[in-house]
Amino acid sequence: MAQVYRGGQPYGTGHPIRLTPHEVRTRTFAPRRRGVDADQVREFQATVADELADLHRQFRTVAQENERLKRALRDWQSMHARHCRPPNQGRW
Repeated sequence: MAQVYRGGQPYGTGHPIRLTPHEVRTRTFAPRRRGVDADQVREFQATVADELADLHRQFRTVAQENERLKRALRDWQSMHARHCRPPNQGRW
């Protein structure tokens, strides 16, 4: 079975590589006898690529915020653990 490559990386193993806006913009299609208007296709590709680029930016922002919140929670838990006494000072 042949490996399929996309963007210089093997595709189909593990997590697939995300489609990039550049790939959407530069994708070409073989002409057909009863084809579609090439200008409309390029306009649609540009729209999809712009939306994809926006989604990638939003994803990065959310991932950064997620990491910030994780760090803040770890810091709070560490601080809280230092100031709390064990719940039971007895023999058991």
